[in-house]
Amino acid sequence: MDFAAAQSSASYLSDQRFFTRLAQGVAALIVFGFLQWALRGFVDPLRTPIWIHAHGIAMLGWLGTIVTQNSLAGKGNLALHRKLGWASLGLVLAILLLSTFAGRMALAMHRVPPFFTDAYFLALTHVEATVFALTVVAAITMRKQTQWHRRLMIAATVLLMEPALGRLLPMPLLGQIVGGWTITAIQVGVLAIMARHDAKVLGRVHPATLIGMGLMVAVHGVIQVLAGMPVVAGYAEAIARNFGAA
Repeated sequence: MDFAAAQSSASYLSDQRFFTRLAQGVAALIVFGFLQWALRGFVDPLRTPIWIHAHGIAMLGWLGTIVTQNSLAGKGNLALHRKLGWASLGLVLAILLLSTFAGRMALAMHRVPPFFTDAYFLALTHVEATVFALTVVAAITMRKQTQWHRRLMIAATVLLMEPALGRLLPMPLLGQIVGGWTITAIQVGVLAIMARHDAKVLGRVHPATLIGMGLMVAVHGVIQVLAGMPVVAGYAEAIARNFGAA
């Protein structure tokens, strides 16, 4: 390892503990959101479709991966970190496919939450899953630029907070618009913790953090726009109608 690489590694390790703890905190919040939902009796595991179980396992796999990856980085085990990173691409693809499939099946089986329109739910499940996957790919592409890499990975995981927050907030009272923007505000707030860390350690907010915060707002804005488009509403209705007819 040359001097520049050694210096970069030392700089990376100096505040890795923060990113490890942030990853743990985000993962814990997501798990808590779903766990309390189940403990309150809103889930019947025996009647839950198999693809929902598969989706849940894939999501837990990702949360375990992001926590493990940050822990490995903190311990300086970059060789295993890289191997696990490449292997996680398969998990990301599984999450993308299972998320979009589960979203469509929820429409088909008329299991969309009553405070969402079908068009909104279709856009929500597809846009978030797609942006999550693309953000992870971007982070892996920038793996040699450590400061970008780890911040984009955190941002991708924060995107996955949406369904957990939807189970923690009083969504029936907030509704689709207010509830959706409230979730977005919380997601931006989580990344604001990272921005505060940036300012303290780097003397400025890192561009990847700003992009992540902007991404939360942009994703929700795109979902709102798509939900209002007649073509999306018609497609969502067609999914439900065709399944019922079959």
